[in-house]
Amino acid sequence: MYLLLSVPAVAAALIAAGFLYQLLGAYYDRVRYTRGGRWINIGDGRRLYLLEKGTGGPTVIFEAGIAATNLNWYHIQDMVSHFAATASYDRGGLGWSSPCRTARTPSNIAAELHELLNGAGIKPPYVLVGHSFGGLVMRRFALMYPDEVSSVVLVDPMRCEEWPPLDPAKQEIIDRGKKLSNYAVPIARLGLARLAVTSLLCRSGRMAERLAGAAGDGGMHVLGRIKGEVGKMPREVWPVVAAHWSRPGFYTGMRCHVEAVPDTVREMHDAEPIRGIPVLLLTPGKASPLSEDCLRRIGDNVRQLIARDSAHWIHLDEPQLVIDSIRASVMADQSEPIAAAG
Repeated sequence: MYLLLSVPAVAAALIAAGFLYQLLGAYYDRVRYTRGGRWINIGDGRRLYLLEKGTGGPTVIFEAGIAATNLNWYHIQDMVSHFAATASYDRGGLGWSSPCRTARTPSNIAAELHELLNGAGIKPPYVLVGHSFGGLVMRRFALMYPDEVSSVVLVDPMRCEEWPPLDPAKQEIIDRGKKLSNYAVPIARLGLARLAVTSLLCRSGRMAERLAGAAGDGGMHVLGRIKGEVGKMPREVWPVVAAHWSRPGFYTGMRCHVEAVPDTVREMHDAEPIRGIPVLLLTPGKASPLSEDCLRRIGDNVRQLIARDSAHWIHLDEPQLVIDSIRASVMADQSEPIAAAG
């Protein structure tokens, strides 16, 4: 009888310990890992986390992929800051920024980015650099604020034709992503996500493998993807990635981004081309190049460059190619006033 009574008490104690472990860990993560940046108020109590490096114009603005943060640009931003002012940030719902309050579509995010830049006092012109979903955000930004943009670099931008509603076969991927995000929120609140990602990225990884194995084939698949993608990032950012992925808010924000994919596709599939602004599009060698018709739908001055040794994460597979592409865009903008004067 005593044993039966003690089981609920032990379970309650473990749950309470998990909550406390997560709360304390999140507090210390924020203290340790946010000192290099600052938060910018964009209205309605929302704050976006901004990281700036370098000086000189035009300012290079980085936009990450669908569930990624400013960390995705860590090495690239550091290198580019040697010859230009740079700014990366965490979108609403991700990283250190406030939860999102609007659908995660390119138009909403571009408007928030514009508020961020104004609030931070970062003046145009801008060189916009976007990866994957972030490429759609930068396309929309250039359409909404063309007078503030000098050039755009798209790093394997998301292809609308590959996602619902244009490709209904991919709806299963979206549904799976939403379901996994929903499952992960309570797991993160109990501190189990912190145990798993800290084990994977900061320790031996054995705890992560046990937890992933308990989740079945899906858990092992996710573990493999994490190892493959994060493994390409500099080791010094791994603990910060672990801190992000330990937060329940990360999974809520990821779900918001994933469930907005169909609306994103509807918005951008029929978007007008970018006019009068140079666009450099980097396509991985492991994917099919975009057709001339697709390039014309993006803009009237688009050049495609094939990253022959890359998959989707070109900035991690061939970082120097991306750095050189950004450098060329910056130098072209800096030379324009001189040419005009002559």
